[in-house]
Amino acid sequence: MKKNLVIIFLFFIFFIQKSYSLENNIYKKIDLFGEVLEKINKEYVDEIDQSESMDSAINGLLQSLDPYSAYMSPEIYNEMQTETSGEFGGLGIEVSMESGVVKVISPIDDTPASRAGIKAGDYIVKINEVQVQGKSLSEAVDLMRGPVGSGIELTIRRRGEKKALKLNIIREIIQIQSVKSDILEKNIGYIRLTSFNDNSGKQIEKEIKKLEKNKDIKSYILDLRNNPGGLLSQAIKISDFFLENGEIVSTKSRKSSENRKWFAKKGDLTNGKTLVVLINYGSASASEIVAGALKDHKRAILLGENSFGKGSVQSIIPLKNDGAIRLTVAKYYLPSGKSISEVGVSPDIEIDEDSDDFVIKTETDNQLNYAIKLLKG
Repeated sequence: MKKNLVIIFLFFIFFIQKSYSLENNIYKKIDLFGEVLEKINKEYVDEIDQSESMDSAINGLLQSLDPYSAYMSPEIYNEMQTETSGEFGGLGIEVSMESGVVKVISPIDDTPASRAGIKAGDYIVKINEVQVQGKSLSEAVDLMRGPVGSGIELTIRRRGEKKALKLNIIREIIQIQSVKSDILEKNIGYIRLTSFNDNSGKQIEKEIKKLEKNKDIKSYILDLRNNPGGLLSQAIKISDFFLENGEIVSTKSRKSSENRKWFAKKGDLTNGKTLVVLINYGSASASEIVAGALKDHKRAILLGENSFGKGSVQSIIPLKNDGAIRLTVAKYYLPSGKSISEVGVSPDIEIDEDSDDFVIKTETDNQLNYAIKLLKG
């Protein structure tokens, strides 16, 4: 008994010493940071704003974690919370940060960005001749905002292109119609979803019920191309419309107590009709959840290109200075147990876009045309 107590006591001492050592190392690093900041302030060739330097250091720490974590100053956080309709305009793109530059996740349909020809995967290296390198994502997004009707020049680097592209775009108020539907070839229900916002589920449910009244409808195409995602709740709801049962998605975080799973409820709104889901590199986040769940349950045929690979959950955490941090707190996992992060969802039938410009329902939309031929047999 005494021997066991001695072992426990020694383990306890070791644990305390290790904890103290780790804590001591952290304080040494904080002291080192203070020393470096002091040296910069005294010796750097130009005078610096120490407050801005600290903001950059905080943001650098967050962005070293992943492309989606970032610091928001009180000004930027306040702007994010404030309704700016009628005062500020945008371009209509969803972006992230990669290797110090802004990466386009996806341009949104019928916006200045999509009309200018911006594509998923493009890198924005300059904004009005201002280098993006070294700026935070929030700062870059702030540079892209401006009064409605004002112009902006973006310098783009695109995969496969040797020269940088310069695009001049006029800002507009971005009004997104997230759901569009049509009947193709007299018997194919076509549903286009451009984002996952508060009303997307209700809108899609309404469109499916309307299409189902047409007795000629034999199959469906769900178009998630260039859909950058949005609300997890809507991704779960929309997946459920096409499933009878089974897991839709799960999230895993650092704390096992916060891990969650979501399941489909009985009731396929399309009554099991053949479904083709279109995806491309601009399909991200919530789009990948829907596409992945339907693929894993063999409920849909996925056609197009590999999706973007944004499989993480971000939470906005307010700070004492009235700013906030956007922090990745969990990752998404498909019913198969696979993570979407940096991998994406692969199509069952891989068809690359033929056209340089993403245009739906034209002769150049080879992915949509292939889906139609597939459903017609």
